[in-house]
Amino acid sequence: MSRVVHFEIHVDDPNRASKFYTDVFGWKFNKWEGPMDYWLISTGDTSCPGIDGGMMKRRDPMGNVYNTIGIESIDKSIEQITKAGGTIVVPKMPIPGVGWLAYFKDTEGNIFGVMQPDPSASM
Repeated sequence: MSRVVHFEIHVDDPNRASKFYTDVFGWKFNKWEGPMDYWLISTGDTSCPGIDGGMMKRRDPMGNVYNTIGIESIDKSIEQITKAGGTIVVPKMPIPGVGWLAYFKDTEGNIFGVMQPDPSASM
């Protein structure tokens, strides 16, 4: 069974958004040292139930919060998702040193991501 392993908040103003979530929930934001403007979000003590996430500048005017589901094989998941009626929104891409990521729309129009861990993933 696959589980949600990450969430992503898309925002217009990263400084304003990080201040809001820090003030309200005490979350911590750290700029990721990768090839794009991305902030990692720590939502609390890792010994407690919950997940951490990320934040990026909004690219899609409809984009708000996306959940990413951890999977074993991105290629197998792409096949299963499209066979079940889902559509690819962002094709398979490497997240260097982390893994492979792709985004889809489900049959109801909701966007979600799938992530296959693979430390050797590179551009």
